[in-house]
Amino acid sequence: MMIDPPIETVLERTNERFTLVVLAARRARQINAYFNQLGDGIGGYIPPQVHSLSRKPLSIAFEEIAADKVVVDVGE
Repeated sequence: MMIDPPIETVLERTNERFTLVVLAARRARQINAYFNQLGDGIGGYIPPQVHSLSRKPLSIAFEEIAADKVVVDVGE
């Protein structure tokens, strides 16, 4: 089974694998929280920024990273 988007494409968006893992995990939790709060009124979570056929928050997070919809803020 092929991973879509390819992991090499997603790794190009960050400097290292650890950064990618942390970024994808954080965004996946935000996406999951967004879907869980639907129907409760206006929420504080940002909806998915890409149209995806996947129902898995982590896959959607990787698609967002590959599409440059999620920015890595490395601080100062």
